[in-house]
Amino acid sequence: MAADEHSEKEKEKLIQETRHRFASEYSQDKAEKYDFRDVERLKQDDAWVESYLQWRHHNVDDTLKMIDDSFQWRKEFSVHDLSESSLPRWTFETGAVYLHGYDKEGNKMFWFRVKLHVKDTKTALERKKYVAFWLERYAKREPGKALTVVFDLSETGLSNIDMDFVRFIINCFKIYYPKYLSKMVIYEMPWIMNAAWKIVKTWLGPDAVSMLKFANKSDVQEYINIEYLPAHMGGYDPFKYSYPPLPDDDFQTPICENGPILGEDELDEKEKGGGDSKDTVDTNHNEESLQKPKKVSFDDIDRPDSKTKSAKKPQTVFRGSLLHISPAEDIHFGSKERGETKCLIVLTNVTKNPVAFKVRTTAPEKYRVKPSNGNFEPGTSLDILVSLHGGGEASPQDRFLVMAAEMNQAAGAGPPDLGQFWKEVPRDQVMEHRLRCHVVESCKATNVAKDNLFKGYAVGSSQEDLHSKITKLMASNRRLEEQIGRCVWFQQLLTGLVTLLVAIISLSLYLHSPDKDMQ
Repeated sequence: MAADEHSEKEKEKLIQETRHRFASEYSQDKAEKYDFRDVERLKQDDAWVESYLQWRHHNVDDTLKMIDDSFQWRKEFSVHDLSESSLPRWTFETGAVYLHGYDKEGNKMFWFRVKLHVKDTKTALERKKYVAFWLERYAKREPGKALTVVFDLSETGLSNIDMDFVRFIINCFKIYYPKYLSKMVIYEMPWIMNAAWKIVKTWLGPDAVSMLKFANKSDVQEYINIEYLPAHMGGYDPFKYSYPPLPDDDFQTPICENGPILGEDELDEKEKGGGDSKDTVDTNHNEESLQKPKKVSFDDIDRPDSKTKSAKKPQTVFRGSLLHISPAEDIHFGSKERGETKCLIVLTNVTKNPVAFKVRTTAPEKYRVKPSNGNFEPGTSLDILVSLHGGGEASPQDRFLVMAAEMNQAAGAGPPDLGQFWKEVPRDQVMEHRLRCHVVESCKATNVAKDNLFKGYAVGSSQEDLHSKITKLMASNRRLEEQIGRCVWFQQLLTGLVTLLVAIISLSLYLHSPDKDMQ
């Protein structure tokens, strides 16, 4: 505990030193080179300063140089003002760059379909700004959450290879958006690019080289689940890029917006005519607590509540402009063995007016949310119960979106028409916060696995390792066959040229033979 406190104090000290030195050594001389919004954010956002410090191993001198380069680039590219209307429409229509799906670790994937990219110096700046648009859009929606970059090099030719563009993408993650790169999956890299990727590795630097993952159709599922792989990669993701609109998380209204929510155990009790169960949530009680927000202080979010017995109170808080949302980032579900199928999202209205809200999810068939929309008064909090439905299991790829907007309701007005309100509210007045699911591993399953390991019965693991090795061996054999095929082709070509040369020489000798001269 003492070590953690010391570490936190050291971190805070470095953050303050970075801010002070940036203001005294950089801001005064280069104020016109920076966007004032970035300078103000640096003064207020500890996490942003910490992300630069971490990427430069907490060396303040290197961190300041990095911030200087990043801020000048952000001003040059007008990053804050990039939008669909400020970029050429063709940049969106090509489908060469977009965000879609999640990898096995639950990281959003940033796709580069290289075969759709054509090197052209006249449009290079617009293409780079288009990449910056996507990165800035993601950073604002998912601050601090890493991305997985997927370079899809299938069917790629020499005309698609643009080293300047690749270097820009690498700089985006090395300098402009530190700590946002989870890994870089290179899919089916052509052999002609082997030399080029040796250069790319030098650009990445030693810290990021380990993030490079080369894959082909046989092993790409080590990094990406089959449901998020397109057909040409061996998956069955039906997604096909089209514009408009922009591809994004497909958030939908969850099951059971209104009415009481019954868990699987409660449904069994109801069918049997049984009474109350101590281990289940009292539905009527929950309905009352969910539908009638309670007056709270903003520190009450962390206090336990006996009214939601089987759903744990979250411990972290995201402090937004309209709502404080707890948990801050992850909704924790247990595995099937643990039987923890419910959790809470706690909303607290921190404005002086009523706030309308709605909750959406990327997996509406798996979750029930109660309530999924409504409005509540200033200074009150609201418990939202999220429960798994139909025996489904939570996944790290599942997301929830909490949307909120302030309602300026006139005194004495009747109940608000929320449907009409959401149609009319301006987009820039809607607060959005995303939450992802986190699955807590079953202790029982973990203990069984450990027991089996200690007893020497790790057969499944051995088979999986064997399968992985065989898969890699087959991939190596396939590459070797391709190389042998190329060697055979060159050999045949060389044989043909030699044969042609011999024929030419023979013909020449025949034409200049002594018998020919006598004639």
